[in-house]
Amino acid sequence: MRVAVVQFAPKIGQVQENVQTARRLCEQLRPNSVDLVCLPEMIFTGYVFPNAAAIAPHLEHPRTGPTSRFCAELSARLHCYVVAGYPERLEPHEQEEALDEHDITKVGANSAVLYGPDGECIGDYRKTNLYETDMTWAKAGNGFMTFNLPPPLGIVTLGICMDLNPQPPAEWTLEDGPYEIADHVVTHNSNLLVLLNAWLDSGWDETADKDEGTIRYWAARLRPLWAVAPNGIRRGKGAIGFDAHDTKGETYVVVCNRCGQENGKTFAGTSSLYQMRRASGKPRLKGSMKRHEEGVAIWTIP
Repeated sequence: MRVAVVQFAPKIGQVQENVQTARRLCEQLRPNSVDLVCLPEMIFTGYVFPNAAAIAPHLEHPRTGPTSRFCAELSARLHCYVVAGYPERLEPHEQEEALDEHDITKVGANSAVLYGPDGECIGDYRKTNLYETDMTWAKAGNGFMTFNLPPPLGIVTLGICMDLNPQPPAEWTLEDGPYEIADHVVTHNSNLLVLLNAWLDSGWDETADKDEGTIRYWAARLRPLWAVAPNGIRRGKGAIGFDAHDTKGETYVVVCNRCGQENGKTFAGTSSLYQMRRASGKPRLKGSMKRHEEGVAIWTIP
C-alpha cells in the first residue's frame, strides 16, 4: 500500500490560492503511483476562525465545494483514493441559531470527504470530538467512521484531529483512558487509521526539526493498539478487553498534519506514519515529515 501525505501551511481564507498550492505539490504524483492521498483538516480554508460569522463565507457544500472538486479531480487523475478535511455547510434544518449572547450559532461541521479511483465520492465524515475552536461554529458528528475498501487499503478508519482525545468532560489517564478512537479501531479490526489534523505545536524543543512531543503524544493516545496491559486486560470507563498474547492485530496509523502559523497559533507539522501491533509493547515510527516542511511524503506500507 502506498500512501501520500500532503503537508503545507495554508493561508486562512485564501481558498483558491491554497488549492493551487496543493495542485503544485501533487504534480509530482503520477497515475497509479499511490493508493491513497491524504490532505489535512480544513486544509483549503485554514482553521483558526474566531466565530461562526468569520467562517460562514468559507463553508462548503458536500460534493460541490472546492475541496470535493479537488479530491474528485485528483483521484480521477491518479486512479487512487483521496481524502481531505473541509468545513461543511449545514443545511438550514441542521443549523442552530443563537438564542441570546450566551449561545453559539452552529452553522457547519468540521468534516472530511473521501473520493475513489474513478473520481466518485465514497463517503463523508464529521468530526466527533470538537476542539474549542470548532465549538464556536460547528456541530459534532455522531461517531467515528470506518470504510471497507478494496485491497490494498482494506478496513480504514477515519478521524479528525481532536478525535484522538477524549470527549469532554472525560478525564484521561494513561491506565484507564478513555481511548475512544483506538477502541473503535480494535473493535472494527481496522488495518489503517487515517487522522487528518490541524494539530498545534507542543513547544517541545523548538529548535528540533520534528516535534518529538507531538509524535510521542499521538502514539500515547493510541495505546490500546500497541500496549501490553496487566493480566491482558485494560480496565476503566468505556474500556474493552484484549489478550496480552495476541499479536495478530496490526494497524498502520497515518497522521496527516498541517504546518505554519495562523492567527497567533503555530501548528506542529511532523506528519507521521506508525506501525502498531497489538500487545507488542512499543509503537514503531516508520516515517515522519519535518515541523515546517511543505511537500508530499510517500510511504509504502507492507
